[in-house]
Amino acid sequence: MKRTADITIYHNPRCSKSRATLRLLHEQGISPRVIEYLKTPPDAATLRHLLELLGMKPHDLLRTNEDVYRELDVAGKDLSDVEIIQLMTKHPILVERPIVVKADRAVLGRPPENVLALL
Repeated sequence: MKRTADITIYHNPRCSKSRATLRLLHEQGISPRVIEYLKTPPDAATLRHLLELLGMKPHDLLRTNEDVYRELDVAGKDLSDVEIIQLMTKHPILVERPIVVKADRAVLGRPPENVLALL
């Protein structure tokens, strides 16, 4: 398997879509840099950069079906982009995954085949 330092996956090994995306990369002969973002959460600047690469707004990357989202009682509140990013940095489980980055492009691996557009 070749090492591809210019591809990074923000990965949660407990997530089936994340595992499938990583497996798809491996099947393509790519061994990406893996960031287990729950162990090494992205800071606000990194999240803003990822959102820019993805062409998404913070709310689009927010996992609203997580228990912590309900526990924080933020559903239905009109949160600003800054507030949503703060939530995601404090509670990285709220970040949709997996995010795959290559140079100045990124895709969300939902479905996993989305990553093929980067290759």
